[in-house]
Amino acid sequence: WKTYLGRPERDAYRLVTMGILGSALRENRRPEEALPVLEANLALIRRYGSHSTASVLNAQNNVANCLYDLELHDQALVLRRKIYARWVLMFGVSHQDTIMSGTNLSVSLRSRGLWGEATTLVRDQLLPAARRTLGHDKHTTLSLSQNLAVSLQGNPKCTREDLLEAETIMQDVVRRRRLVFGPTHPDAVQAERTLSVV
Repeated sequence: WKTYLGRPERDAYRLVTMGILGSALRENRRPEEALPVLEANLALIRRYGSHSTASVLNAQNNVANCLYDLELHDQALVLRRKIYARWVLMFGVSHQDTIMSGTNLSVSLRSRGLWGEATTLVRDQLLPAARRTLGHDKHTTLSLSQNLAVSLQGNPKCTREDLLEAETIMQDVVRRRRLVFGPTHPDAVQAERTLSVV
């Protein structure tokens, strides 16, 4: 980072390294230090790279993820709603980045107790788009299926039918993860744990 600090604000290497520094701090469980770096990076990208909508959205996503890590869930939810709406507007619901952004939004919705909205988002928009675009056995698609099962099962107002649907979904996810990744893969093991509590 120090290598690029002396470069002009609009220098592409400086912008990239700021993003990397913020992300590294966040990944190393230092979100308090990461947030100002990621916010500064977003401000610079808006100022000098606003022609690239995807760059702005990715920088906003980094800030939203950091807010979520800091348990500022309301702020993260507001930002994630805006990011998802923009991805849908710019690239459509089937774009891989739109799907990932929607996945983040569904997690924020659940964290705020908006179980029904999270379930609807995943079931009606994200999962069909992921299956069409990525296929049934891709990691993202399987994670969305698992996300749907958690939303169904975790809702305090869930019905017996919701629980049965969640169990059926997780049985399929476990089967596919074992088949695609192997039975000892961490994602397969984690899916089995999720199934055991459904």
